[in-house]
Amino acid sequence: MLIVVDPSSGVPVFRQVMDQVRFHIAGGLLKPGDELPATRTLSAELGVNPMTISKAYNLLEHDGVLTRRPGKPLVVADLDASEIALEKIEQLRTSLAEAVRVARQLGVGTDQALTTYRELLEGAPTGEKP
Repeated sequence: MLIVVDPSSGVPVFRQVMDQVRFHIAGGLLKPGDELPATRTLSAELGVNPMTISKAYNLLEHDGVLTRRPGKPLVVADLDASEIALEKIEQLRTSLAEAVRVARQLGVGTDQALTTYRELLEGAPTGEKP
């Protein structure tokens, strides 16, 4: 599992860890039953305080995304397909929120923004007709 944090991003590191774990689950990289790295292991890899990782893991457990097993590593909870589908949509919404902000700041209208998004989805380079 690849997690990268940017301490200067303005987003708290624990939130970055949570978001990336959720993204890996939604994308299928992490599946139900997969073990997560131990708190100390991940904190050493990322160069952050172990309490930061512990906070992220505890919040993910509280949200039902992870399952704690006494004496064993945390695992991805057994989420059903509808929960994973909702997580995918939430991940997409989060990613698109920045694009919406940029479109508004640039004064790009809804129709043109949707056309551009559709072109990108379909693989056509922006500015060219599909």
